[in-house]
Amino acid sequence: MAAWFASGRIVDAILVLVAIEAIVLIALRHRTGRGPAPLALLCNLGSGVALMLAVRAALVQAPWPVVAGWMLASLVAHLGDLVPRLRSREHLTLGRTAQASATGTSVSAGAFNARPPS
Repeated sequence: MAAWFASGRIVDAILVLVAIEAIVLIALRHRTGRGPAPLALLCNLGSGVALMLAVRAALVQAPWPVVAGWMLASLVAHLGDLVPRLRSREHLTLGRTAQASATGTSVSAGAFNARPPS
């Protein structure tokens, strides 16, 4: 196992799994219409792939500009995923809605409007 790490082969194995993941998710999207959009998926996975390639370069003792280059590629891919999300109004709410839900406590509930006994 130590040889896998020393040679960077462990990263190669992980990259194969990531490629299979991408193929499966894109096929699922094509077949069902559900799942992440292909461009967003590829940007997201691309960022991780570039980071893994930076780790691989470091493991095999590549020159620092190679490691830095893969890290820069990861940043570019990450921004390619992040910028459209930030431009989308539905992602700006971080999963929260502007309206209070029907259940639970809200300012219109009796607990907020009740007067304490004097």
